[in-house]
Parts: sequence; C-alpha cells; structure tokens
Amino acid sequence: MKETIFYWMKSYLGFSRKESKGFVLLIPFLVVFGFVPTGIGFFKNHQAEQAFDRYQLQFDSLKTLGVQLKTSPLPTFNPNDTAKTTRNQKQINNLNRIPFSEADSVMLQIVPGIGQATAGRIIKYRENLGGFHSKNQLGEVFGVKTETAEAVWDFFEFDPHIFKKLKINAATSEELAAHPYISYGEAKVLIAFRTQHGKFNSSDDLLKIKIFKTEWVQKIKPYLSFE
Repeated sequence: MKETIFYWMKSYLGFSRKESKGFVLLIPFLVVFGFVPTGIGFFKNHQAEQAFDRYQLQFDSLKTLGVQLKTSPLPTFNPNDTAKTTRNQKQINNLNRIPFSEADSVMLQIVPGIGQATAGRIIKYRENLGGFHSKNQLGEVFGVKTETAEAVWDFFEFDPHIFKKLKINAATSEELAAHPYISYGEAKVLIAFRTQHGKFNSSDDLLKIKIFKTEWVQKIKPYLSFE
C-alpha cells in the first residue's frame, strides 16, 4: 500500500521518494490543524450555552420566589451617544451661513472632509458649469462623497444661481465642449445640425437630433441661451 502511494506521488505529482515520505508525514498535521478551528468554535459555543443556562436558571428561580424585576430608572446606554460626528455644531452656530454661490475655495475648507484640493475642484466645476441649480450637482464633483456634500449645506445656504449660459447659436464646438455636460462629439453634432438647419429656437429643437436623449437635453437646458 505504501509503495503504491509513493509510486502515485512520483508519477502524478513528480515527488521524489524522500519528498513523498515527507508529505505523508505532514498529512496528519494538516488534518489536525484543519479541525482545530472547528473544535475551538464548538468549545466556545458550548461554554456560551452553559453560561446562558446558568443565567436562565437564576432568572427562573427569582421569578418562582415572586421577585418582580423592573427596568432601571437610570438612563440606558445609547450607541449614538458615543458615535463620532463629522460636524462641529458649536462651530456651525458661530458662523454666518452665506449663499453657496458666494463661497470661494478658502471658505469651503470649513466643511469637514473638504481640503484645499477638493475645494479647488468644487469651485472650478461650478465655474465651468456656470453655477448650480440643484444641490445634487455638488455630488458630480470628483472626490466629493455623499456625506461631505450633505455637510456643505450645514455651513452654506443653497441658492440656485446660474451666472453663465452658452450661446448655442453662436458658440464654437470648443466653447460648447468646455461645458462639463457636453462632450466634444456632442458639440460637433450640435454645430453640424445648426449649420445645416439654422439656429435653434428652443431646447425642443435639440430633440430633433435623434441621437440625443430627452434626459440629456433637460440636463443642459438651464445652461443654454437661444438669443
């Protein structure tokens, strides 16, 4: 039997006779180590069950004696009492909540989670966009997490303010593509359609370009001027 095992290891695993002997001696240790975690888990569960049984027995004994158990009048532990918060309420109370459209990259760093680089990206995105008309747009900025975006409105008042619009009937493809919502390919299609069919009179005219979805047209609509 032993010779058969050694022959199989040599033929299929490429083990030498010495390596085969070593592997056979190692097998019992591998089996033991494989069962150790299961044994430890069983032992701990057994101890826990015994402790619960002892507690339950004492509890039942008190009830049998007529002892009435009441809840403690003292405040109970609330995990939220020890939860870490990213916002300093005292700090918020000491600040004037100015409109978000007036905040610069220095002011934005008062918000927990916003450093110099993130603040700079927010301001640059707002400038390239032409202003925010929805709170949700702040989440479009690279690196701004959901909880950080929500914290901004604890420190600043949101004021929908679009200060720059694209003159879609006069803008070049480069000017259109500079907007975060318009790719260079989309800009070229807009210019080509305008050249062929004349000026756009409203956002509805953009829907005549069949490749554009209604959702995208509605997204860029607030930033377009048809003058």
